Amino acid sequence: MASNGFQGSSYANERPPSSTGSGEPDLANDPASSGFFMNDYKKHDDLKTMLDSNKDGQKLEAMKRIIGMVAKGKDASDLFPAVVKNVVSKNLEIKKLVYVYLSRYAEEQQDLALLSISTFQRALKDPNQLIRASALRVLSSIRVHVIVPIMMLAIKESVMDMSPFVRKTAAHAIPKLYSLDPEQKEMLVEVIEKLLADKTTLVAGSAIQAFEEVCPERIDLIHKNYRKLCNLLVDVEEWGQVVIINMLTRYARTQFVNPNEDEAMDEFSEKAFYGSEDSEKEDDEEAGPPKKKPYMMDADHRLLLRNTKPLLNSRNAAVVMAVAQLYHHCAPKGEVGIVIRALIRLLRGHKEVQYVVLGNIATMTIKRKGMFEPFLKSFYVRSNDPTHVKLLKLDILTNLATETSVSTILREFQTYVTSSDKEFAASTIQAIGRCASNITEVTDACLNGLVSLMSNRDEAVVAESVVVIKKLMQMQPTEHKEIIIHMAKMADSITVPMARASILWMIGEYSDRVPKIAPDVLRKMAKNFISEEDIVKLQILNLAAKLCITNSKQTKLLCQYVFNLAKYDQNYDIRDRARFLRQLILPTDKAGAFAKYVKKIFLHTKPAPVLESKYKDRDQFQLGTLSHVINQKATGYQELPEWPEQAPDTSVRNVEVPIPWTDSSTKNSKNKKKKPVKKKSFYSDEDSSPEEASGEYAESTSEATDSSEESSSEEESEEDSDEDGKKKKAKASEDEDEEEDDEESSSEESSSSEEEDSEEDSEEEEVKSKPKDKPAKNKVQKSSKPVQNMDMLLDLDDLGPTLANPAVVPSSGFLVPTLAQDISNLSLDNKQAPSTVANAVFIPSKTHELLNRITGGGLSIVYKFTRTMSVFSNRMVSIEIIFTNSSDKQISGIRIGEKKIQSSMAIQDFSEIAALAVNATTSAILGVDFGDTTQPANFELCTQDRKFNVSIKCPVGELLQALTMSENEFDTQQGKLTGMNENTGSVDLPAEHKDGKTLCSRVYEAANMLQVPSVQENQYKFAAKTISAGTLVLFSMTVTDSKAALRVNCEKMVIGSMLLKEIKQSLSRP
Repeated sequence: MASNGFQGSSYANERPPSSTGSGEPDLANDPASSGFFMNDYKKHDDLKTMLDSNKDGQKLEAMKRIIGMVAKGKDASDLFPAVVKNVVSKNLEIKKLVYVYLSRYAEEQQDLALLSISTFQRALKDPNQLIRASALRVLSSIRVHVIVPIMMLAIKESVMDMSPFVRKTAAHAIPKLYSLDPEQKEMLVEVIEKLLADKTTLVAGSAIQAFEEVCPERIDLIHKNYRKLCNLLVDVEEWGQVVIINMLTRYARTQFVNPNEDEAMDEFSEKAFYGSEDSEKEDDEEAGPPKKKPYMMDADHRLLLRNTKPLLNSRNAAVVMAVAQLYHHCAPKGEVGIVIRALIRLLRGHKEVQYVVLGNIATMTIKRKGMFEPFLKSFYVRSNDPTHVKLLKLDILTNLATETSVSTILREFQTYVTSSDKEFAASTIQAIGRCASNITEVTDACLNGLVSLMSNRDEAVVAESVVVIKKLMQMQPTEHKEIIIHMAKMADSITVPMARASILWMIGEYSDRVPKIAPDVLRKMAKNFISEEDIVKLQILNLAAKLCITNSKQTKLLCQYVFNLAKYDQNYDIRDRARFLRQLILPTDKAGAFAKYVKKIFLHTKPAPVLESKYKDRDQFQLGTLSHVINQKATGYQELPEWPEQAPDTSVRNVEVPIPWTDSSTKNSKNKKKKPVKKKSFYSDEDSSPEEASGEYAESTSEATDSSEESSSEEESEEDSDEDGKKKKAKASEDEDEEEDDEESSSEESSSSEEEDSEEDSEEEEVKSKPKDKPAKNKVQKSSKPVQNMDMLLDLDDLGPTLANPAVVPSSGFLVPTLAQDISNLSLDNKQAPSTVANAVFIPSKTHELLNRITGGGLSIVYKFTRTMSVFSNRMVSIEIIFTNSSDKQISGIRIGEKKIQSSMAIQDFSEIAALAVNATTSAILGVDFGDTTQPANFELCTQDRKFNVSIKCPVGELLQALTMSENEFDTQQGKLTGMNENTGSVDLPAEHKDGKTLCSRVYEAANMLQVPSVQENQYKFAAKTISAGTLVLFSMTVTDSKAALRVNCEKMVIGSMLLKEIKQSLSRP
């Protein structure tokens, strides 16, 4: 550098080096760095001089500065000629940096890169694997058709390279060559086939990526490598895991049958929660026959699910999401629940990750709401959440709303409405409307709440409330006249165009209910017609047309006036609409044929709008894909194939070659009759059945452990071949053998579910899970390992929602009702009413049929509610079941079988009835925790030779426990439960039932409540609490003449709404 005097004295070299390490000036610090003062012809001259130097130290320093510039995003393409000359450098460090630079700019400077082709070809033979891989990477980056044969030859040689890193680079080069010349596909498929057979975890992900981009339809290439990919999956690098799992998802959909085909009607979470009892019975009867031939999962299908499950603990969100979509699309419904906790964990990550995960959860909740319901609080909105995340959480909460949870969700929504985020507050009101339309029990409460929001100071909240009320009104057009009047009065004060248009539409649609108000509203709107927005003008025209049809005497002139104003409007849509309506509403002598049917056209009943989630139709795309996020098919998206009706041949996945990682001691053992068959059963369907294969691979352990256990067991079998010899083994080995026998004898479904749970336990839990007594082992006969009851409950949580409130049976005999009642009064629950529990005043004698004697083959069963404290738990409803044998033979073994109930419910079985003689009758007490819901408790009632699907539905009045309460306390608590927690109504009383005693008895018949002493005349107050959660329920009735005003206050809006209806029916009954 010093020898060149001109360069040494140049302005560019006299300046201090910039922060980037090059001669390029820092624009932020140099005030004279504009285009007028920069000397482009001397740009990077110092770096070029250093690269031309004979000293490796200066070249290395120059390359480091250049790579630093590239890393910062600065353009260094003009240095390409100076850099490419150093590709022949013998210094390894310089050569590595040169190849990094060439990989970045070879595609842009193709002509200059072609001059060094021979150098790259020589580098492919370099002893250093990094140089060989870098040379192949640069060669594949030169996008020139002339060198396609050279690239193909280089890829073929690199595929056979000893270094897995070079083979991985060859896999990356395949898609580049295919995009450059698609005619090379056949040769590239052969190369991909070799790469798929590679047993190195470093190559697996890249090979599958090349397969996906070049020949995704060649599913036959995966058959022989399927099991190897499943076993290697845990050790593959993270992004390779994502690619492999997505590919295996599509593979599973083509090679295995649908695991949920026969169980679709059995999953309670998938049913509409407001379905009738009859429809559920029919579903149970239709779903009954397939259970006789249970679905047996293919061993390879089970292998895929088992080996991907540990990846739910991955630190990479993309891997967790890939496993979640695999289970969603390919796993049995009972096992999909294990992904929920992992998805919830991802919600603690960055907001970008939250958005993608919540979008996928929103799609899953539409069909699998029962699984996410226990995690409802995880989707509550936080103040620091961005708006798009808030809206997604809002959508999920609305999807999860059921009869039991809607009260909690609506209380949460009440706080969201007051948010300063206008878009979020408006979306919350829409969510309230969706809840009201989906759950009829809370429709009235939601409407009242939305009407109260119309007095809000925030105009956006008021406008959105009006729009939602309009949609809800269409679902119940015969009611709510007062709401229409109230909204008509607010038409002057509301300025948001959409809200004003909604009010005008409602007044026009239901003008017959407000005949005096509608013409006056039209008069006011006609006065300001010119200044209104276009959407409001269109609704004014519609209102004028409808009123002219129904009330032409008062509104015909107004209608003509509005049409004349619209005739000269600037918007052509409004002009056309006015011209169109004039010919229909105000026909001339030459009226058209449609003028006769104008009333049917305008006043016909409109279908109610359907309020549904915007994620309802996104299930058509595979979860976790870009197409699912943007809700349209993206470039390169592959459709998820449908399940085949019959499973293809499973033998195509059998591999005859010996397992390369088998321990050598296994090959040298003498006795190979028992254990080797068990080892190879997974790879050969001819040697064992799918159940055995599934059992053997129930626990994912390392290969070394498997081989060592196998060799030790073979040596033992060599010495002791008979059963007596086996008895001499150590006690620990006996336990292991018993566990293996249990695995082989258990069914496919039970072994897979229990074993998967046991895999998640830590080593300490496994030590604790050893049985200490025999009864614990007898309770869990299907488990692959004997576990304690507490460990078993913890494990079952991973498979989905379990019983939230399991029935607790006292170990030392039954509690008498009075003692149980005293204990319930000592509860510290905050929701518990501060009053004491009282005995029921009225015990209903009405019985309900549970099983008809014709259906039951002579066995008839009825049940009735005892209104006493359950001896099993103070959260359970006590039900007396009466059995009658009308057949001609004795019925034996009457018991409860399989239970099909919600996660919040529990059933305590009655003791098995050993025998019921002919014409004999007996009774039993059953305890059911309905979870404060009116959903029926579905279960199987079994005899010795038959099973019956039965259902017990509890009236809302039987879900209550009577309370003693003072009037002051009653008024205090009632004042706290207002707004959406209050349901009101009125009823006409029969003439003969107006005295207080008769009215109270009718209330007692409908609900288990207790009258609160009141000093007010003609006012009756009753108090109770829900049995399961202890939520306070208050009922008051004010009698005037022949009418009674009713009022129910309860936090659970569904309970309050349904209780009001039942009491109204009881009071109005003659």
